[in-house]
Amino acid sequence: MKHAFLDQYSYHDSLIHRLDPRVKLVATLALILAVTATPPPAWPAFSVLLILVLGLIWAARLSLAVGLRRSMIAIPFSLVVALSIPFTTAGEPLFRLHLFNWPLTITDQGLLTFWAVVLRAWLSVLTAGLLTSTTHFVELLRAMKSLGLPKVMVSVISFMYRYIFVLVDEAMRLSMARDSRSANPDGRGGGTLLWRAQVLGGMIGTLFLRSYERSERIYAAMLSRGFTGEIHTLKDTSLPQKDVITLAALLTLLVAVEVMAHIYW
Repeated sequence: MKHAFLDQYSYHDSLIHRLDPRVKLVATLALILAVTATPPPAWPAFSVLLILVLGLIWAARLSLAVGLRRSMIAIPFSLVVALSIPFTTAGEPLFRLHLFNWPLTITDQGLLTFWAVVLRAWLSVLTAGLLTSTTHFVELLRAMKSLGLPKVMVSVISFMYRYIFVLVDEAMRLSMARDSRSANPDGRGGGTLLWRAQVLGGMIGTLFLRSYERSERIYAAMLSRGFTGEIHTLKDTSLPQKDVITLAALLTLLVAVEVMAHIYW
């Protein structure tokens, strides 16, 4: 499986790439928190946060088109989650719908909250994408460990990153085997929809069993080599002063934006 896209941009050189991973991780969490805490009517605050994220993408010398395309994955999920908000939030009615004799009223506050939820999800994913695009995954793991995250969580994330590609390769082989055994002479796959559903269920079960057996073997091998769940590194753990100043400036800006959003906007 070709998985270079995960660290495709993390080897570039820019002001953002050179920041300490701990600073980037804390800054990302602070940005996401600020986006989440911004009230729906405060559109100027959303505009400032969007400009800030786009400016960081520009400073990181990343492709804006790629960043926006990757962040669009949040739109369908946020739309599904927020679908009922316009009909269940109190406010001034805008118009009414009738679905199977069931009256539905869309309010102004509901519509405003709906778009705010979608925008928050999209901005959060865009910010997280900036972090992963400018930081190697191993460095992120070290930053998590240094900031005091539970070592079990860090280990699980590390194994997920290492072996998800193995599982995807296994699934692709199972799919190829299914296609080769169900092909017709005319080139079309055979079997009804029900048959395909049954085969898919068997593939999922097989993949689960193989994954479980592999994980047991890997865990036993790691224990025999003295693994205790700790991630060790030989890199200097000191935090550069310029990175601390950069983080402090960003946090100050976010606090100012949130104060303006809750008091004036």
